[in-house]
Amino acid sequence: MNDAAGPQPQRIDTFFSTPAAREDRWRDLVDAAKAWAAGTGDRVAFEAALNEAAAIEEFHGYPGPQLMMALRNRAGSDDATGTAALAWRISSALLTRSFRQHAADWDPHGDISGAVPDVLPPSLGRQDKAPPYFEVLIVTGAPVERWPGISMEWRRLRRSQDEFIYEPVIVGSAEDALCATMLNPDLAAVVIHEGFTFHSRHDAPVLRSMIDPLARLEPSDATAMRLARVLKEVRPELDLYLLSNRRVEEIAGDPAADAVRRVFYAVEELLELHLTILEGVQARYETPFFDNLKKYAQRPMGTFHALPIARGKSVFKSDWIRDMGEFYGPTLFLAESSATTGGLDSLLEPTGNIKRAQDMAARAFGADRVFFVTNGTSTSNKMVVQALLAPGDIAIIDRNCHKSHHYGMVMAGGQPLYVEAFPMTEYSMYGAVPLRSIKQALLTAKAEGRLDRIKLLDLTNCTFDGHIYNTRRVMEECLAIKPDLIFLWDEAWFGFARWSPFLRPRTAMGAAADIGAWLRDPKSVEVYENQRVDLGNNPSDAALLDTRLVPDPRKVRLRIYQTNSTHKSMSALRQGSMVLVKDVDYHKVEEQFHEAVFTHASTSPNQQLIASLDVARRQMELEGYGLVMNAIEIALVIRREVNRHPLISKYFHFLGADGMIPADYRQSGFVDFLAPGTNWASALRSIREDEFCLDPTRMTLVCGTAGYDGTQFKNLLANQYNIQLNKTSRNSVLLQSNINNTRSDVAHLIRVLVEISREIDQRLEQGGEGERQAFAERVKSLMTDVPDLPNFSCFHDAFRSDAGVGTPEGDIRGGFYAAYNAAGCEHIRLHDKEIDRRLQEGPPLVSANFVIPYPPGFPIMVPGQVLTQETIDFMRKLDVKEIHGYNAAEGLKLVHPDALTKLARNKTTDRH
Repeated sequence: MNDAAGPQPQRIDTFFSTPAAREDRWRDLVDAAKAWAAGTGDRVAFEAALNEAAAIEEFHGYPGPQLMMALRNRAGSDDATGTAALAWRISSALLTRSFRQHAADWDPHGDISGAVPDVLPPSLGRQDKAPPYFEVLIVTGAPVERWPGISMEWRRLRRSQDEFIYEPVIVGSAEDALCATMLNPDLAAVVIHEGFTFHSRHDAPVLRSMIDPLARLEPSDATAMRLARVLKEVRPELDLYLLSNRRVEEIAGDPAADAVRRVFYAVEELLELHLTILEGVQARYETPFFDNLKKYAQRPMGTFHALPIARGKSVFKSDWIRDMGEFYGPTLFLAESSATTGGLDSLLEPTGNIKRAQDMAARAFGADRVFFVTNGTSTSNKMVVQALLAPGDIAIIDRNCHKSHHYGMVMAGGQPLYVEAFPMTEYSMYGAVPLRSIKQALLTAKAEGRLDRIKLLDLTNCTFDGHIYNTRRVMEECLAIKPDLIFLWDEAWFGFARWSPFLRPRTAMGAAADIGAWLRDPKSVEVYENQRVDLGNNPSDAALLDTRLVPDPRKVRLRIYQTNSTHKSMSALRQGSMVLVKDVDYHKVEEQFHEAVFTHASTSPNQQLIASLDVARRQMELEGYGLVMNAIEIALVIRREVNRHPLISKYFHFLGADGMIPADYRQSGFVDFLAPGTNWASALRSIREDEFCLDPTRMTLVCGTAGYDGTQFKNLLANQYNIQLNKTSRNSVLLQSNINNTRSDVAHLIRVLVEISREIDQRLEQGGEGERQAFAERVKSLMTDVPDLPNFSCFHDAFRSDAGVGTPEGDIRGGFYAAYNAAGCEHIRLHDKEIDRRLQEGPPLVSANFVIPYPPGFPIMVPGQVLTQETIDFMRKLDVKEIHGYNAAEGLKLVHPDALTKLARNKTTDRH
């Protein structure tokens, strides 16, 4: 990839569209070949297109060197018809992925008679059910002329009893190894020989422009060990094997070899290496609980326990509910049981296959331990909060987080110290909490001598609308103030990010790995000491707020918890969730963590949910990289097509980073993924440097400019066009791409938006000036006349008996249970003049419960909160139908002033 002038920067979608671009490129090749055969094109055009594709194709097992050479030879012999036929066969095999099962797809001569060519073993052609297929990258110093022979040596190792089949992909340099690792999602293992070169043999600056910004290689990385570490950072799920002809015993014992699964001496045991590769894939393919559940379902079983639906006899023998059995099929019922024996396990105290499945999930997600949860991340969050907080402990928490965190505080007796996210008033939503606000809360508590009471920082990453924290920076700067602070990152929407090198560093576990590596680096102490000298002995709060703080690595206790709605972004059934733990002091909270599990987890968990968590982990370890790449590509395509479509963009548009994140938090100057001048390198710089960035798979579509509020538009798409969306705001809807989406989904969405836009156009054209005026007023109402978003005010003094002076924490548990005394509560209707009088003259209005309007979906009132004019104005301007905790007929539920006086008096007495 050498080029003296330097590579031209590529847009970010160039990288993520690589798999789909391959398919498009082959279709273009087919069109060029057909045009040549029909006399409307020529050989020169075809060969130019083929040369453009050749460099990237070398990083893939299929079509491989033999088919590519056959294609070149047919073109070279002026066989336009044969060239077109072969190009079409290759293109079709790539599109349908049939080459994974059909040996004929690998035959340059198109033999479909059943005979199997040398390129694949006979077993592949004869099996009714083809084994799973993957590819292995071979990094070698052997000359290119020997590569076909090396490939044949690997293929001869295949045996009929092998559970999987793989195709070797051979490269000869560190740069090409990195390219293949990033561009080929089918790779499952890498074999690194010593003696390879550093520079690519290709003059392909486009590849360099995509690869360099993410994992820049240096010439010193042309050693097997260094290359292994780089590849492991990019794709940690891959198995890496090292072949050396020198001191393999020393290499195997070197801590730097941790990235390598096994070290071999040269190639003296090629069969052993082949078996080891298969074993490594099998270790990821295994699903302990799911495998045992399948065996259990096939056993004859007499059930004398409390689950009549198990085995399905009560269903299939019934004249009245047999249709349920026909709908779901018998396997579901055969696999149902409330037993924890006979090959199954207990979710509450797993010791068998559930324990093994959880351990495998921990390995996959980069955690120390994982707990499966079968009633959603709402429960996962409450488990963690209860385990980590005792009554009176303070947690810094985003006021706009999911309600489960607030209820967790109620149950644990923790005192929330609410910090505010930056507002996006125009779209009636909040972003994320600025780091400066979090640091200020910690510094204020420290100044008041109360820092010891702050135990937890609880944030949502990414937020519902896609705001991603700079997780490493947040944790490092907080640990610089309080070295033992615990972190809970609610990553309900972000679990998939583990399998993207683009997003992984911003996940809780990804940042934990980076921080852990920094803490182990001897140079970290020097970095800390240098900053301490620069700041002086007693730095002011202003100096600390303005400084990128570095923690003292000798004092840090790294304690990180991540909750993960596996069902939201991976192939798990609804309510499937995980708790990920990386806590050096977990042993200190292990007992209370198990108590929290016992408190919240069902004693009758659904077996299918547990199995789906097991299977979701398997899928992501083996193909998650490619699936996530596709999900991101889908999102970028949707953004591009909507925002540049001449008709759709008249009424709809997606918000870019500049519309979702204030410039102060985009220090890199990043505007949007597809904005003019934005390239792959600048997008990565935003990920690395900016305080907040956007999850590309979460797309905020403004629909208020089309005259629809979010709820209206969501219902329109669902009821008339069979399109389901995520959340809504006053004037927008949220679309989310995931590993389930295809390009057909994109086409359907675009077609529907065109139809809706055309109908608006026609209505405005045919309706006359009155229709256009009404439309303009509707748009103004949705886009301009929006209510200001209310901030959290404060807890009433009755719930702040032991609170600090400068921090707003309060006893939310006391406020919550105050509502259980019906005589101590009052109801006042929202538009009653008494509300306005009380706001002006007192006594204060104090909420007795949570009030959560949807949208925006966050609590604008919490138990014990003093209501302000700001909050009431927002409530009065709301035009949503769904407001949890509020009954319009009865009015606001408030704690009565007399009850507040009594509560305050009792707490004063308790203190004395």
